[in-house]
Amino acid sequence: MSPQDAKHTLNPSLIGFACIRCSAKLPIGDYFEGCPTCQAEGQPSSVVSEFRALPKSVASPSARGMGRYAAWLPYSSWVSLGEGATSCLSFARLAEEVGIERLFIKNEGQNPSGSHKDRVSCLTVTRALDTGATRLVAASSGNGGASLALYAAAAGLACSIVVTPALSSIHRRAIALTGADLIVAEDTMERWALVAKMARGRDCFPATNYLAPPVGSNHFGVEGLKTVAFELVEDIGPIDAVLVPTSRGDLVWGLYAGFQQMIAIGSIERMPRLFVVEPFARLSKVLDGAEITGSFSGATSLFSIGGSTVTYQAVEAVRRSGGGAVVIDDAAVIRDASRLARHGCYAELSSAATLTGVETLLRQGKIRSDETVALIATSNGYKDLPNAVGLP
Repeated sequence: MSPQDAKHTLNPSLIGFACIRCSAKLPIGDYFEGCPTCQAEGQPSSVVSEFRALPKSVASPSARGMGRYAAWLPYSSWVSLGEGATSCLSFARLAEEVGIERLFIKNEGQNPSGSHKDRVSCLTVTRALDTGATRLVAASSGNGGASLALYAAAAGLACSIVVTPALSSIHRRAIALTGADLIVAEDTMERWALVAKMARGRDCFPATNYLAPPVGSNHFGVEGLKTVAFELVEDIGPIDAVLVPTSRGDLVWGLYAGFQQMIAIGSIERMPRLFVVEPFARLSKVLDGAEITGSFSGATSLFSIGGSTVTYQAVEAVRRSGGGAVVIDDAAVIRDASRLARHGCYAELSSAATLTGVETLLRQGKIRSDETVALIATSNGYKDLPNAVGLP
């Protein structure tokens, strides 16, 4: 059965959504701009799913990939291309080199489009189908657009991806191959304005943020990122810290939500500390007291985690987990992409930033040498090689 022919149903345990900031309860529906109350207050905030009851165990033994966790997600089945079940391996030689007891790398580049975004796109596209939408629209720096375009094509839906001139040739080709429309905006803010116009004025289903200040991506889709946490625990066991390449924080929030649900059913005893890795200070400044709705400028070649804004979901995931933020240097990341490859992992520069980050946190004393640490490699290293000035 093809993805567009399959029948996709809401999880019968889903009872609605709740705001992560004000805790307002919302019925099942589409909240493209986050919590209506918080948005009206000028403090955009994402919403998360609420269930009648959580399963007693994490995974279904009869399913495969991300489908093993269907009971935890807003849809019981979805447009699937085989996402999930990515490897999580111990890199003992690298751990010794770094000076940490146990170091794991979760390789999300093994997903169908080559990034963790597939765990989001599969549910977002399913929700769009369920609402009767005929076209999806998204703002993207590369990975998210390539992923959404692929899943929309599989579902037989039209798709428009709004980008900036900085889009790499690899992502441009990947999006074009699916038949999706590629719309080039002058900069990030114009990109969001174009998505907002399409989302509010046409029969378009928005998959990403288009607000300034921003919220996270589609709330049905972000739920899929909880499955990264589920897989981490199954593969590693107790984890002390997880490092996450971060821009607007969909993944770090998804990890927090997944770990929190496992704590709720007694599957794990404690929350790993979540550390966001950023190319210049944004969330770091918010944690030090800056306004979350501010703009934080900076330049970087790490296109997947660029951008000048911070989301409430990212800040809360870090604060509630007892983690933090670490700012890294592009030149060091370029060096560490090569180091990772020499240890057996091809990682996009934004993913290699987690290796730079863990060494920085070790020096700062925020991670101890006797801890178990996981690095999330969000995307495959082939994706940004043409743009990676300085790589051999």
